[in-house]
Amino acid sequence: MARDRSQREDYSTPLRRLLVGILVLCLVAIFLVWRIDSPRVERFRAQVVDRVVPSMDWAMAPVTATVKLFRDFQSYRALTDQNRELRSELRQMQAWKEAALQLEQENARLRDLNNVRLDPRLTYVTGVVMADSGSPFRQSVLVNVGARDGIVDGWAAMDGIGLVGRISGVGKNTSRVILLTDASSSVPAVIQPSRQAALVTGDNSAAPLVSFLESPELVRPGDRVISSGDGGVFPAGLLIGQVAADPQGRLRVRLAAEYERLEFLRVLRHYGIEAPGDPGDLVQPAITSLDELTRRAEDG
Repeated sequence: MARDRSQREDYSTPLRRLLVGILVLCLVAIFLVWRIDSPRVERFRAQVVDRVVPSMDWAMAPVTATVKLFRDFQSYRALTDQNRELRSELRQMQAWKEAALQLEQENARLRDLNNVRLDPRLTYVTGVVMADSGSPFRQSVLVNVGARDGIVDGWAAMDGIGLVGRISGVGKNTSRVILLTDASSSVPAVIQPSRQAALVTGDNSAAPLVSFLESPELVRPGDRVISSGDGGVFPAGLLIGQVAADPQGRLRVRLAAEYERLEFLRVLRHYGIEAPGDPGDLVQPAITSLDELTRRAEDG
């Protein structure tokens, strides 16, 4: 076996040397051909390139795919960052949208308050509804105006459309408004166009009752209900609502004020009807003599 091994080594060593020599000669020949500046050699080089380079596409395919994958990864990362920024901007826009909607609703309420037609002799103080302290047994709200603003018990409170209630309890900075739906609320009213006097009384429901009608047959659902001013508590001509009939046939008032969305209230400054100090201011004294009658006739 040692002899066989030595024989193989004797044959392989010269063969290896021969192959290395041939490879070196080929490389030297290629180098010389590539360095020779001759038209024929140039054409030969071109033919070699045309034959060898197209067949190397298979070798460049992994490199091309790797480069493309790297570029796609970079593009995906850029898209991820851009998507994150867009989501953040979208959240900010949603917050701004909510703020804009709240401001739009608040602006609409204020415009409603400005559109209410009132007696030009009446002035008012606008307050914000702070809390709803209503319950099944008491209907009232709190507003952020009080004694420092000159608020007085009994003054009427309105929203942008109609009468809401009256002031009942004044603090330094806040006031309580008893709503028309409260059981203790009673408002003298006039029903138009029949001019029927009535009393709108609350019963802790959404639609107060219409009572003390002289001629109920003259009243129809849909008739307009306004304050009459009797008693000097509420100014005359304030819109309360419209007449409606309940399933039992009783007449009620569908209130014009939006009680579900009370945000601002207008408190009317109303000091009532000034009582005359001297009856003679209303009734002229009796004529006692003919001379006085003549004098008044000459005066005009």
